[in-house]
Amino acid sequence: MARLRVDFYSDALELGTAMTVLLPQRTVTQIGLDTAPAAGPPPVLYLLHGLSDDDTAWSRWTSIERYAADRGLAVVMPQVHRSFYADERGGYRHWQFLSEELPRLVGEFFQVSQRREDTFVAGLSMGGYGALKWALRQPERFAAAASLSGALDAARLYARPERRATLERIWGPEAPVGTPDDLLHLVSGADPAATPPLFVACGTEDPVYPHHAPFVTAARERGLDVTTAFGPGEHVWQYWDDRIRDVLAWLPLSRG
Repeated sequence: MARLRVDFYSDALELGTAMTVLLPQRTVTQIGLDTAPAAGPPPVLYLLHGLSDDDTAWSRWTSIERYAADRGLAVVMPQVHRSFYADERGGYRHWQFLSEELPRLVGEFFQVSQRREDTFVAGLSMGGYGALKWALRQPERFAAAASLSGALDAARLYARPERRATLERIWGPEAPVGTPDDLLHLVSGADPAATPPLFVACGTEDPVYPHHAPFVTAARERGLDVTTAFGPGEHVWQYWDDRIRDVLAWLPLSRG
């Protein structure tokens, strides 16, 4: 695998930002790693970080590079700061950056597949929320989407005093209930025939575990394809390192 830290300018954000990218590399003499990607542009996973992280977190705290190499999978990890992948009220347009500009730039910078059936999104915590929001708002883009320990319920987040300042900076004094930033609202209008399969995992000792039952219930009542993985676990990197392997095994990849 090739690992790149890409510094670039974002017109949507009107500032310089970064992404970390993993690209399959065919090698002959490398020891200890399966490095035989299939011919042609590789499938791509957009992998989203959490509230306290940046674009380097997944590659620093998990073995995502090794796991992706086994499957010939490119991985794009953008930086969005503490934005909840949203266009902030009077601030930065992180949703526009994520959903419009980033895929275009990835296509311009790298030879990765542009086909829906080869494109996936996943994330942890804030990134789990972002992954499901992206898949529900642009279902035509993805073949599958996964959330690990996702902060899925905006109203519950507003009930946590330590998060209020961040959330009010993004959305204002009221939770974005009933808006395109509300996952339950998005699920209520989702087309089961168009929405990609969803994977939702969380540890039962995680503070965001209560977010999951309302989302999963609403999604299944709507007729969406939802795979769940709930069991012992906390809001920690060891859990996410374990679960991202489950996600990669679940993805409908045509190789690996």
